[in-house]
Amino acid sequence: MSFVIDIKTKYSPLLLIILSLSVFSSFTNKTLFAQEKINKSDTNKVSTTKLAIIGGTTATFFTYGYVIQNNVWWKGDKSEFHFNNNQDYKYALNADKLGHFYFGYLTTNIYSDLFQWAGVRRKNALLYGGIIAFSFHTFTEIRDGFSAEYGFSWGDLSADFLGAAYPSLQEYYPVLKPFDFKISFYPSEKLKSGSHSNIMDDYESTYHWLSIDVNRLLPKSAKDVFPDFIDITIGHSVNNLDGFGGGNHELYIGLDWDFEALPGENKLWKTIKRWLNFYHFPAPAVRVYPDVVWYGLKF
Repeated sequence: MSFVIDIKTKYSPLLLIILSLSVFSSFTNKTLFAQEKINKSDTNKVSTTKLAIIGGTTATFFTYGYVIQNNVWWKGDKSEFHFNNNQDYKYALNADKLGHFYFGYLTTNIYSDLFQWAGVRRKNALLYGGIIAFSFHTFTEIRDGFSAEYGFSWGDLSADFLGAAYPSLQEYYPVLKPFDFKISFYPSEKLKSGSHSNIMDDYESTYHWLSIDVNRLLPKSAKDVFPDFIDITIGHSVNNLDGFGGGNHELYIGLDWDFEALPGENKLWKTIKRWLNFYHFPAPAVRVYPDVVWYGLKF
C-alpha cells in the first residue's frame, strides 16, 4: 500500500528539495570552508567563462535528460505524490540502489573535474559537484513520486546522497582512497530476448564493482612486488529476477585494471586515464556465489 503525504502536493517537491539539499550542504560545508581559510596561499583564479560553459552545458543536458526520462519512464499514468514502500526493495533485490550510488558518485566526479578545470579549488569542486549530482537525482526521485508506476523512494534518495558525498569523504578520510566504484555491462539472456529497451534498464546485465587499490594498502616493503596497474575487485549482479522479490544475487572476486598507473603525464592523457577508471574492463574473475565459476575474462 502506498502512503500519500497529507500536505498539498504542489508544495511537497519544493520541501523535499530544500530538505535534501540542506542535509547535504551541512554534511560537507563546514569542513570545506574551514579548509578554504587554511589554503590562503592558493592563487587559483576562477574563470567565469568556463563556469558559463559548464552552466550552459548542464542546463542543456539536464533538459535533454528530462525529456528522455519523461518519454521513457514517466509516460505512464500520473498520480498524487506517493512513496514506494512496497515493491522498491523487492523488484531488483536492491541492485538498483548500487546503481543510484554509482551514478551519484560518477556525476560528482565529473562535475568536480569540470569545476577544477574552471579554477575552483578541489575540495570546493567536490562539494559543488556533489550538490549538482544530488539535486538532479533528488528531482528525479520527486518526479517518480508523481508516477503511478514508481513512487518516491527513500532508499533511492539515500543511495543518491551517499554516492554524491563519497568523493568528498575520500578527500577528507584517506582510509577511503583505495576504494573506488566501477560499473560494467554484459547482455543477459533476458535482454537478448527483448525484455528491456536498453541495457541500462536491465539489472541482470549490470555489474557493480568495488575496486581496491592494493598498493595503497600494502606496506612499503611490498609495494614494489605488486604491480601498480593491477587492483583487486569485488563485483555484484543479480539473476532470475521476477520483479516481486524472486531471483538471486551473484558475487565475484577478480582483478581490475588501474589505468591511472599507466605511464605518461600529458594533461589530456591523464584525464583520459582517470575517466577510463570509472568502468570495469574485462579481467580475470571468479564467481563465488551462488556457485563457483571461473572466468578467463569477466565482462
